[in-house]
Amino acid sequence: MNIYDFTVKDIKDDEVSLEKYMGKVVLIINSATKCGFTPQYDELQDLYEKHRNDDFIILDFPCNQFGNQAPGSNEEILSFCDAKFGITFPMFSKIEVNGENAHPLFQFLVSQKGFAGFDEGHGLTPVLKEMLSKADPEYAKDPSIKWNFTKFLIDRSGNVAERFEPTEPVYVIEDKIKELI
Repeated sequence: MNIYDFTVKDIKDDEVSLEKYMGKVVLIINSATKCGFTPQYDELQDLYEKHRNDDFIILDFPCNQFGNQAPGSNEEILSFCDAKFGITFPMFSKIEVNGENAHPLFQFLVSQKGFAGFDEGHGLTPVLKEMLSKADPEYAKDPSIKWNFTKFLIDRSGNVAERFEPTEPVYVIEDKIKELI
């Protein structure tokens, strides 16, 4: 099994088979428009522009499960991302990434690469750790997605190569992308 086995809905609610991205290096993210990590969109758009001619693509899945930080409709999210960040990589319908209603794609991604911890050098790491440990002192043992802007790097064969938590610097992600392209 790999990501090509899944079908998702794009931001306009049309079905898209991930086979469409076969042979590309793919970065899948769960995002939110009102998050402390939302400014990462600037770096992600730059990353996409820099490497899209190398068969690299970013697939963005808005999710409202973390702090109600993606409250808008698909149309509002698309409009915000276009106006504020000039996003040109594909965006998909808002989904759930954890729990019983988690999209099967994200269930698969999490089953392949679980939580490995936050970057200790990031300023928001203490905030995330405190908040998550209050809800579940054993949160670090659970492979689920912890917050918005978790990223999964997919190799050209559709396999999950890496998982990056939202605190991971984009330059680290770019180094791993360069290894695959």
